Amino acid sequence: MRVKRLTLRNFRNYVNINIDFTANINIFVGLNAQGKTNLLEALYFSAMGRSHRTSTDLELIRWDQPAASIEVIFDRQDMENSLKIKLIANQNKEILYNSHPLPAREIVGSLNAILFSPEDLLLIKGAPALRRRFLDNEISQANPVYYRQLLNYNRMLGQRNNLLKKIREGKASTDLLHPWDEQLAGSAANITKKRLESVKKLTMLANLHHRKITGSRENLSVAYFLNGSNQDKVDDLSGWYHEQIKCQRKQDIMSGSTSIGPHRDDLIFSVNGKNMRNFGSQGQQRTGVLALKLAELEFIKSETGEYPILLLDDVMSELDAGRRSELLLFIRERVQTFITAADEQYFSEGKLGKFYRILSGTVTE
Repeated sequence: MRVKRLTLRNFRNYVNINIDFTANINIFVGLNAQGKTNLLEALYFSAMGRSHRTSTDLELIRWDQPAASIEVIFDRQDMENSLKIKLIANQNKEILYNSHPLPAREIVGSLNAILFSPEDLLLIKGAPALRRRFLDNEISQANPVYYRQLLNYNRMLGQRNNLLKKIREGKASTDLLHPWDEQLAGSAANITKKRLESVKKLTMLANLHHRKITGSRENLSVAYFLNGSNQDKVDDLSGWYHEQIKCQRKQDIMSGSTSIGPHRDDLIFSVNGKNMRNFGSQGQQRTGVLALKLAELEFIKSETGEYPILLLDDVMSELDAGRRSELLLFIRERVQTFITAADEQYFSEGKLGKFYRILSGTVTE
């Protein structure tokens, strides 16, 4: 997969720009608050249909402008494609894929992208939601069916939670929960099955990279933690979820939220059998995250047949020389990569790729 051109109109601090990219490594250099990350945000938005920095599309539109647009020309499976997104103040976004309207829920999987930012270094020791999002983003880009199942599950979850609150307030009957519980259990089982399958492959790929980075001194494993279960494996996930949801019903009514389901699960990372979150050093955790990101690239390639694009937002300064070297060695001549940096101290311009100077919303090579 290769992005050939990015066009922005009134997006963040960009008025009107067109950028042609090299197929290898593209490096955006400039001081802070000049617009480097905005370029990566536009590419990420094109891949996921949302920003990684804000939940409000209105914030992406240039100040005092009624609308903004992103257009990406990219090759996928050796065929050129175009994706155009129009953001209109106080309206739903409009998406055209190869000049045909595309519902926002179907954009994921069109242009695949992996983002690696300083916040990802909290993946191992941060909140479970970070790890669930990491796994869901990975699977969704490789499997659009999973993404639709996830959207449907979250919709049902929201509706069940609203019903729980009404029951708690005496405004609805408990009997109304039965059909929702049936549907939620089946949906939860489908999502968890796919997650478990993906974690098996992720563990193998991540451990290969981790052993390479550490000189075969350490082994990394990834385990899926099924909230509410004391077993390593549940044979009938749908039946198990239905029973657990039923058992937790009184508690759920009191809290007004659903306590069992994939929205409560987690990933556990271990090195040489020790939980990295509790016992891993900062260096081990960073090595683990780097291995996971490289494994994520490999996972999507194994599922789709080609590497996604890679977005590196100011992570070179967060990695030591050894980890930077391992990262650059992997991506060079293999993955089209977009990197932001405050200066060029980590790069050799004659060998690495194409450089762009970013200054107050302008881009020059």
